[in-house]
Formats: sequence, structure tokens, C-alpha cells
Amino acid sequence: MFLTLLIAHTALSLIAIIVGASVVADLLGGRQRAGQTHLFLVTAGLTSGTGFLFPFTQFLPSHGVGIAALLVLAATLPAQYGFRLRGRWRAIYAGGAVASLYFLVFVLIAQVFTRIPALQAAAPTLSEPPFAITQAVTFVVFALIGLLAVRRFQPATDATPAG
Repeated sequence: MFLTLLIAHTALSLIAIIVGASVVADLLGGRQRAGQTHLFLVTAGLTSGTGFLFPFTQFLPSHGVGIAALLVLAATLPAQYGFRLRGRWRAIYAGGAVASLYFLVFVLIAQVFTRIPALQAAAPTLSEPPFAITQAVTFVVFALIGLLAVRRFQPATDATPAG
């Protein structure tokens, strides 16, 4: 059961990251593809949700990240599906999609640092400077991408002049 959950959780996470990168690239280009958007939002939500199914005896940092990711999705999903990206909901969706991808990448970096021997040697605990610097740079990059996505993901304008 544990191995099945681990494989499913990891697969969902990798799919969400790959598809999420494409969704964010589309946002930066001022466009959106419904199928990819839906797949990203579903896999991001399932990734965060399945993370809580693993056995634990205390609240861990990963639980905090999972809760934050689900809260972001709690705003992103209604922006997309309920409010159909109207008005400010467009910016909420764009920022939320980028933030959702960021949380997935944040956890990926933590996993990489705990599993790749060279990185584990550089940062035996996740409080070491190499890990902190990597996460800080990642945060800055995603914050800039988020700002650009909000600015560039605008409603299509009618090219025909009013007359």
C-alpha cells in the first residue's frame, strides 16, 4: 500500500510539474489551453492531497507546504472555473497557477537534496546554506515569473475598431 501511494504521489507530482511548466509558459505568452490547465490543476491538487495520506506522527514542514498549496488552489480553482477569469479573478488565477507550480518545485528541490548524495553531503539537513540559497533563488525566480504572468495574461482585445 505504501509503495503504491508513493509511486502514485510521485507520478502525480512529476506530471503536475511538467504540465505546470507548460501552463505557466502559456500564461507568460498571454494564452491558455483548457486541457493542460485542467490537467495541471487536478494533478497539483491530487499531489498535495495525497501527501497527507502518508503515515506521520507529527506535523512536518511538508504538511505546511501542502496546506499552503491547497489554500492557493482554493482561490485558483474558483477563479478559473467559477468566475471564468473575469476581472480580478484573471490575476488571481495567473498568480495562483504560478504559486502552485512553485510549491511543487519547492518540494522537488527538498526531495532532490535529501536523495542525491552530492547534494545531501552539501546540505545534510534542509537548514544548511546550499539548500536555503537554492530555495531563495527559486522563490525569487518564481516571484518574478508570477508578476510577469499576472501582467501578460490579459483578456484578448477585439482588434476591430468600434465604428
